[in-house]
Amino acid sequence: MIKKAIIPAAGFGTRLLPITKAQPKEMLPVLGKPIIQYVIEDLANAGIEDILVITGRGKYAIENHFDKNFELEERLKKDGKCEPLKKILEINEFANIYYTRQGKQNGLGDAVHCGKEFICEDYTIVMVGDTIYSGNVPKKLLEAHEKYGCSVIALERVPKEDVYKYGVISGKELENGIFEINDLVEKPSVEDAPSNLIITGAYLLSSKIFDHLENTQPGRGGEIQLTDAMKSLLKEEKIIGVEVDFKRYDIGDIKGWLEANVELGIENIDGFKEYIKELCDK
Repeated sequence: MIKKAIIPAAGFGTRLLPITKAQPKEMLPVLGKPIIQYVIEDLANAGIEDILVITGRGKYAIENHFDKNFELEERLKKDGKCEPLKKILEINEFANIYYTRQGKQNGLGDAVHCGKEFICEDYTIVMVGDTIYSGNVPKKLLEAHEKYGCSVIALERVPKEDVYKYGVISGKELENGIFEINDLVEKPSVEDAPSNLIITGAYLLSSKIFDHLENTQPGRGGEIQLTDAMKSLLKEEKIIGVEVDFKRYDIGDIKGWLEANVELGIENIDGFKEYIKELCDK
């Protein structure tokens, strides 16, 4: 059984400046919870027990959020605030959370490689720390892995004009929404993209990925790209892609952050939809 996961969370969040100058983008609130908490909850609900978060300079707020705060707990108990107390106590029960630092920002692939010593299993899940899904993507990856016995990555179909923003795959459809991948390209031009199926930032990878990361040369942006290492891994073993039909909130800029709050607010807060409608009608 796969019980470990890695969350790369070391990026500067430059597209969200100045709010991310001192605040990690993974800690930006969406409906009262930081983005990374949604990721950890999904992993825990999929049966993951041990999670390594790859952090960087100025990311202490992540560690503090998932640590105990005895003074706050005692104050809430004293004031009889049972519901807030329950919520913060639940945070400590999600999983065993560990941290290591990416000494120098050198790409997603380099961040994942920082978890090599943490992984002693054949496979591990990797989830980026700034993306929320409307459903449990780790469970989808685990289900596909159980059936096919290999590495699995989550895919999403996007308009062809948007493919230049992402890693893109080409492959053969084995069954509805399941693809055997034969190539991966990091941020291709629209003209050169092999498909409109993009890699969403959720992976279940063989431990062999670490050997391939060690031998991966800097690629796009002068950084170690995880997509390039997976392309190398593909020469050694099969990789399956699962097209995910969940809504994905990629919170890489202000627009994405606002969209996540508004859409999830409409779904979860009584009267919020009517409030938004009133604003639109003015």
